[in-house]
Amino acid sequence: MPFDFEELALPGLVLVKPRIFKDPRGFFLEAYKRGDFEKAGIFGEFVQDNHSRSVKDVLRGLHFQKKDSAQGKLIRCISGRIFDVAADIRRGSPSFGKCAALELNETNAHILYIPPGFAHGFLVVSETAEIIYKCTREYDPAAEAGIIWNDPQLNISWPVKDPILSDKDRKNPLLKDSALECNCPGS
Repeated sequence: MPFDFEELALPGLVLVKPRIFKDPRGFFLEAYKRGDFEKAGIFGEFVQDNHSRSVKDVLRGLHFQKKDSAQGKLIRCISGRIFDVAADIRRGSPSFGKCAALELNETNAHILYIPPGFAHGFLVVSETAEIIYKCTREYDPAAEAGIIWNDPQLNISWPVKDPILSDKDRKNPLLKDSALECNCPGS
């Protein structure tokens, strides 16, 4: 199998470590293979691919989609380094309000699977970074929502004190004030 799958502390989060084949010409890896992912318990048809490029200290998030638009995401940093965060916002989940954070970078090529019912955000820690990610639902502007990046309840140890934020992300509510309607397992 060209992947190692590691379940993280929060139920549903999976770190995927692809096997990287290197030689003097460069490298090759498989970033996704449906059969292998399904064998590892990662189900869901991916229907949208996104690509984001940001500069150092840009923080995007914490974002999620509500109700039937809740998205599972498969995140990979293809250039640079990011501090990636997933927060469990499934009401009734034993890990509700808990977060997992890890570095994704172009060298390790690790991929993070985030199931529906999690808010996601990342901070660029290199001069620039590019991420690509697959989503299990198409983006729905009417279902877009977020949580403020520095919510004290989430207690995320971001490696920056004053990130670069969009106006929208600057105005995100606290977790306790968010509309978390989600038709997700564990809700």
